[in-house]
Formats: sequence, C-alpha cells, structure tokens
Amino acid sequence: MKVDDKSPKKPLIFYYLIAMVVIMLLNALVFPLLFSTPVTEVGYNDFMSMIERKEIAEVALEQDQILFTTKDADGKTTLYKTGRMPDDGLVDRLYQSGAKFTATIPTQDSPLLSFLMSWVFPILFFVVIGQLLGRMMTKRMGGNAMQFGKSNAKIYVESQTGKTFADVAGQDEAKEALTEIVDFLHNPDKYKNIGATLPKGALLVGPPGTGKTLLAKAVAGEAKVPFFSISGSEFVEMFVGMGAAKVRDLFKQAAEKAPCIVFIDEIDTIGKKRDSGNGIGGNDEREQTLNQLLAEMDGFDATKGVVILAATNRPDSLDKALLRPGRFDRRIPVELPDLQGRVAILKVHSKDVKMDAGVDFDTIGRATSGASGAELANIINEAALRAVRLGRDSVTQTDLEESVEVVIAGYQRKGAMISEHEKKIIAYHEIGHALVAARLKDAAPVHKITIIPRTSGALGYTMQIEEGERFLMSKEDMLNQLTTLTGGRSAEEVVFNSITSGASNDIEKATSTARAMITRYGMSDQFDMVALETVNNPYLSADTSLVCSPDMSAKVDAEVQSVIRAAHQKALDILRGNRELLDKLADYLLEKETITGAEFMEILEKEDARRA
Repeated sequence: MKVDDKSPKKPLIFYYLIAMVVIMLLNALVFPLLFSTPVTEVGYNDFMSMIERKEIAEVALEQDQILFTTKDADGKTTLYKTGRMPDDGLVDRLYQSGAKFTATIPTQDSPLLSFLMSWVFPILFFVVIGQLLGRMMTKRMGGNAMQFGKSNAKIYVESQTGKTFADVAGQDEAKEALTEIVDFLHNPDKYKNIGATLPKGALLVGPPGTGKTLLAKAVAGEAKVPFFSISGSEFVEMFVGMGAAKVRDLFKQAAEKAPCIVFIDEIDTIGKKRDSGNGIGGNDEREQTLNQLLAEMDGFDATKGVVILAATNRPDSLDKALLRPGRFDRRIPVELPDLQGRVAILKVHSKDVKMDAGVDFDTIGRATSGASGAELANIINEAALRAVRLGRDSVTQTDLEESVEVVIAGYQRKGAMISEHEKKIIAYHEIGHALVAARLKDAAPVHKITIIPRTSGALGYTMQIEEGERFLMSKEDMLNQLTTLTGGRSAEEVVFNSITSGASNDIEKATSTARAMITRYGMSDQFDMVALETVNNPYLSADTSLVCSPDMSAKVDAEVQSVIRAAHQKALDILRGNRELLDKLADYLLEKETITGAEFMEILEKEDARRA
C-alpha cells in the first residue's frame, strides 16, 4: 500500500499573494476608468445656454452640483456636470425646455456587476491560470513540479509488498546472505548482546532480470517492516541541489519509520565514479547527490534498524567510497540461475498456471541454459498464451518447448514465401550442423531441427541441449563447438559447390568463440597464458577490448583465422565422409520441415547399423 506524501503549498501561496496585489492595483487604477461613465465638467453659463437651446435631456439637481445629459441627432448621450448657483427660476426654465427631472443620474454600473467584474472574475481567472501552469509544470518535470526536495519514494507498509522468500527461486546463496538481515530486524537484541551491528547496506549485483528487485521486496516482506522503494534516476533533477535534497528527505522519512528497509534501484545512476576530468572540477549535480548519499549513510545510526539495499548491473562503474565497509558492507551476487535454479524458477512461475500432468520442467531447464529469471517467467507466460490460442485449458510440454523457441528465435513466419531451391539449401545447412555435431565426440546432443523461418530472421535452426549442467568448457569442447558452427556452410560447399549468406550468424559466433579461446582463456600454444583482452560491463553487453600492441593484435587475428580454418576443414571432412547420409537426412527434413532429435538419431543409427 503506497502512502501519499502531502505536497508543499509555498509556491502556490506566493503565486496567489502576487495575484491579489495585481487585482487590488487593477481595482484602484484601471477598473474605475473602464467601468465608470465619463463626466464632462462645464461652466454654469454653458449650462444656461444649453437650457435655452433645449438640448438638455435629463437633469438631477443635487445640493452642490447639477448633473445633466444631452442627446445629439444621432441619439448619443453625453453626461455633464456643473456647480450649483443661486437661481430661483432654474426649475421653471428647465421645465419649459422640456428637460426630464430625475433623482440621480448613474455615473457607474450596478454594484453587483461592478463587484463581479472587479473581484470575482479576476480571482477565477488567476485560479484557472495557476492550475493550468501547475499541470504543465507537473507534466514537464515528471509529476513533481511543486514537490521540490521530496524523495517521492514508494512506501509499502509492513508486508504489503506481497513478496516473501517463497516467491524467490534459484537464488539460494543470495537469500541466505539476506536472511541474516531479516533475522537482525526480528531479533536485534541477539546481535546487540554479542556486540554485532547490523550491516548498513547490501549491494545486489547481477545481470538484468535475475531478481534483484524481487529479492529486496522479499526481504521487506519477510521482515514485516516498511519498505521504501526509489529508482536512482529519480534523484537526477534539472535544478541544482534538488537531488541532494531528495536524498536528505528519503533518509529523514526512513529514520521516522525505523526499523525499515530503503531500496535504491539502479544506484549506478547517481553512484558513478567521481572524477575531475570534465572541465568543471567534477562539481556537478550528480556528484552533489552522491556526496549527500555518502554523508547520510555515514550519519544515521545502524542500531535503529535502517537497512539500505541497492541494486545495479554495473558494479564496476560505482564510486569506491560507496562500496567501502560502513556504507555497503555486503556485496551479494545475484547471478544467472543454474539448472536446478531454472527448474525451481519455472515451478514458481507455473504455480498459478494450469499445467498438464506430463510437463517435464527438467527438459525445459536444460534447454534454457543462460536464461534469467525474467526470461523464464516470460517462457511460462508465452506457453500459457499459446495454449489459449490453440483452445486448450492447460499448458502442455509442446507449448513450453515452443515458447522456448519463441524466446530464442522468435515466432514462426508462416507466410514466408521461400523457393524450393532455397528451402533445399536451408535443409542441407541445418542437417550439416546436426550431422557434424552427431559425429563429434562429447558434443551436445541434437534436440530439434527445423527449416521453418522465424521472426528473428533465422530461416531455420538446429537446437542442441546438454544432458547436464556444465560450468567448464575444455579446449576440445570449444573446438567441437567451432566445428559444429562451420557445419552449415560446409554442407553448402559439399552439396552445391557454392556458399550463401545464411551462415552470417554462425560466422559471428565462431569468430567470437575462437577469439575468446586465444585472448581470454589461454587456449593457444603461441600465446600461452597471456591475457590479451578485457571484458567491459560483464553483466550487460560484455564487450571486450584488446590490451596488447598492434603487432600482437595482428598475430591474434592470424591465430583466430587458423583455428577457424582448421574447424572448417574438419567439418568438410566429416560431411564428405557421410555424403549419402547427409542427402537422406536433408530429404527427410524437407518433407517434415521439423524433426526431433530422437527422429534424427533413429535415422542415423539405422544407417550406421546398415554400414556395419
């Protein structure tokens, strides 16, 4: 349940005070001129002349002055006034001239209309303008135009995050590290008796989608304490000093609601390394915000039970002052789940989904090596959507396997028009991959082969699934991988004596793998155990950069070419030695369009038995 903060009214008060001053000035100087009837002052002799000429329409005889009006030929009325003089025959002359006597001649509009025009309408005008300006500022400034210095943190009371450790799977090590914090919040005396203090902060690091935010909410749910959630980007403001003010306000609220948990997502937004190489001494708004965060983390009492949790997928970019003990005491990795973790995550996300009794999560877990928790949740959802689309009331194994393919390669392009010749090339290409993999020792078994185009751009693909989880790759394993990747292009060369653009993705993967073998894994006799490349942002893009001389870089390129060429030649030799089998498998794939690994191995084993 989110608690709404009261927004400050000072800017609005100042606006309305200025508006009242403007209205008072208008009433004093402008409105009297606009709403009053203009009066022309004339002499008494001119008044007598107008009586003689019978030009007076209405007259009002007051104690010290005379007000009268005249009408010209066009019917236009003009108001005059003159001083009162002793004149006993004035009334008779006026009567004879045809003038109309009246008690008063109005010189201004009615009091009600005057009040409306002078006060009511101007006030309404300024109120409407103020509201419109406030809404415009709110839209331009992200919804907090009038909340200068407020943190805008979402506050969840007690266990109303709706999450506990039961909702988190595949991150047993991270949960174990956070369980101690939960226990401290429940039983602080147990730790105080021995002299231990609660860690001020814990930093959750890992790739996107691994459950860092979910873990933070689960900690708050388990501890049953208020949970403050805010993103690092919300501290970045267009006004100088506003980011630091928001940090102060956040920690002030946290101190008032202690014990509690403060969660800052994407802390790298404000926690980047400080430097003075930007030409302005490094004193920008972002660094002021970081300095304030450091000061607040040093300033609050850890015994009150305020825990700071933060998440980032760029820990290498954080300032060292932020990572030292006393601020973020613990660095908790939240890595991609292993096989057991993936199976557990699939089961958690399938609790609220009707699943068929024959569903095997272990197979799906092995097929999704390297997938994050968010991707696994998406696979379950895609499977459920497919089941609904096909008119079923439960999710089957086929739905799950198809959803894996959707996440990996995209949806099927059923309307793609591919010629028979191109379809034949694609079939030989994919069978080339599968046959090379099958003939290599210790290569991952083939699970599925298809030539149905996908929305990702793939015209077909061959899926291999390891029988178990692997944490290490030997040199032989990686060479087998390279040989399998070159198998598709090799099949095109053997059968058609030509090459196509269909192997572009294989070439990229093979080049990347061969380069990593040489520059990072030390699998080259020429360079031995020399690191020639570093990885940047391992949790994000994992881009690499060479750390060697240009001459050494040229030698690396030559070695990469040599490794790939050897793998390519090995694939050619395998396919030339199994040409008859290659044709038979390709014809079968052309007929079926999709074949399973079991069907592929059955044909392979029959052919081997026939040869024997």
